[in-house]
Amino acid sequence: MPAPDLTALTSEIVACRACPRLVVWRETVAREKRAAYRDEEYWGRPVPGFGDPGARLLVVGLAPAAHGGNRTGRVFTGDRSGDFLFASLHRTGFANQAESVRLGDGLQLLDSYVAAAVRCAPPANKPTPEERDTCMPYLVREMQLLPHLRVIVTLGAFGYEATWSTLRAGALAGVELPARRPRFTHGLEVECGTVTIVGAFHPSQQNTFTGKLTPEMLDAVFSRAGQLIRVS
Repeated sequence: MPAPDLTALTSEIVACRACPRLVVWRETVAREKRAAYRDEEYWGRPVPGFGDPGARLLVVGLAPAAHGGNRTGRVFTGDRSGDFLFASLHRTGFANQAESVRLGDGLQLLDSYVAAAVRCAPPANKPTPEERDTCMPYLVREMQLLPHLRVIVTLGAFGYEATWSTLRAGALAGVELPARRPRFTHGLEVECGTVTIVGAFHPSQQNTFTGKLTPEMLDAVFSRAGQLIRVS
């Protein structure tokens, strides 16, 4: 069960209407739907993070997919990016099953928590920097409510930049950021005092279908995250 403070934050996130462009888009998609899901009721609201309140691993993605998280109400759930991500988390011991298609399907994250930099599905899957910054206080508070964090895996450059800004805003005690932010790349590791940032290419179809990101590459990132957790 989520901790009470995380549950309260989830309720606040779900009610957010701070970004007019995103509100219009997410609700339009939820009304018009994709033909394959025309009989389903879309979530059509901001999508909170979820996982183990005692997590030592935090995974930060970009934003919910229009017909994934915006449909199911859970980030990375019901789309191919999520299929790729959860399969890897399962293989590396951070999830109890390899797929997630809907809420209540039995998925449990183990020692891990998954969130997105932006909580609403954006047009063309491209939130603006302003929308990212508007959403940042939610990620700050999630980090503060996950007191055992040791590793943050950032999926893609957008998630990396959002994580960096969140830590710079003082989300976690004991974090010491380098004076200059290293350039994002897959497999990047940045020691930041009490936590280590690890970079991974985002499991978007653009990356997975072209072979830019393979299952083995993502497994290596989460296996490394496990190693860092065990020695911290």
